[in-house]
Amino acid sequence: MAIISVQEADNPSSRIARFGPEKPLQMDAGPLLAPFSIAYQTYGELNADRSNAILVCHALTGDQHVASAHPLTQKPGWWSAMVGPGRPIDTDRFFVICSNVIGGCMGSTGPASTNPETGSPWGLDLPVVTVRDMVRAQAMLIDHLGIETLFCVAGGSMGGMQVLQWVASYPDRVFSALPIATAPKHSAQNIAFHEVGRQAVMADPDWRGGRYAQFGVRPTKGLAVARMAAHITYLSEGALQRKFGRKLQDRVAPTFSFDADFQIENYLRYQGSSFVDRFDANSYLYVTRACDYFDLAADYGGSLARAFVGAATRFCVVSFTSDWLYPTSDARLIVHALNAATLPVSFVEIETDKGHDAFLLDEPDFIATTRGFLESAAIARGIVQPSKAAAAK
Repeated sequence: MAIISVQEADNPSSRIARFGPEKPLQMDAGPLLAPFSIAYQTYGELNADRSNAILVCHALTGDQHVASAHPLTQKPGWWSAMVGPGRPIDTDRFFVICSNVIGGCMGSTGPASTNPETGSPWGLDLPVVTVRDMVRAQAMLIDHLGIETLFCVAGGSMGGMQVLQWVASYPDRVFSALPIATAPKHSAQNIAFHEVGRQAVMADPDWRGGRYAQFGVRPTKGLAVARMAAHITYLSEGALQRKFGRKLQDRVAPTFSFDADFQIENYLRYQGSSFVDRFDANSYLYVTRACDYFDLAADYGGSLARAFVGAATRFCVVSFTSDWLYPTSDARLIVHALNAATLPVSFVEIETDKGHDAFLLDEPDFIATTRGFLESAAIARGIVQPSKAAAAK
């Protein structure tokens, strides 16, 4: 898997846009990044007036394969339930774009990519990435595709942060926005969980100061532990209790050892071991740090409402009752700011015990909410006529 992962970092199994020295990416950390690349997938067809494009922004460890098989795991796209023909994000109606974020490891420039100046992976020489950097790069991709205004920008978790940043940075380019299970800033608790994960990676002897690729090793143990800790935050106590409780794993009595006696232990170990086959350890440091630095209000004098002044974007903000990573109180902060900025906004809190990951799972109320919001926005933009929208239900 290590060799395949390196290939994906430079030559992904998707489309790729390459930007040369004449088109550098300005990074919040200060440097200009050039050349750089953005890997992306598209689904559906762009209509004649280029008004039906939806940008889907992926979460922390997602990628551009939103509705197509992952090239390393062969698993279905991470949002296949939402994106596709007849799905809520209907590729018979919309042109869907999903790009790997800058700092990722699936073809967009990141620490696993080759630094053209050295011929070796960037490692920690890559400037630290922010959510705003990710969005700047996406905007350059949208320009590259010849699209002036996006019909919608949608995403959950870190993807939701990108949605908010898109409207703040490019208020004239986003007709509608769907931020899901997200927050206008990363909390101290969330930063703390991310730091535990980063320290687990960096404590692995095979991390080698971030230059593990040059030594032909990978810090898989540390990255697996980081994923295990993070995965707990994506679930809810209720769901864990319902699914696992204190059930033992393939045994009738405790072994009185440090083996995985409990099913939940075995589950977390599986999550950690499977994750390292598709993700780069240094990328994990970069994308978690990008979330930590995200604080949209701080960029606008401490006023979140100011971030949205001048926009005319219509919003649908979604939260889940059992999400303690980005709780409903965070969503309400976004809604209050949008109200203060006099933007049209709908807010839906969905009752579920599936935790933060609910937006990635089969959640009927969420699916219905997404479909309804996009249909309404499509009518408002003239992409579909009301009679056709009704017939499609």
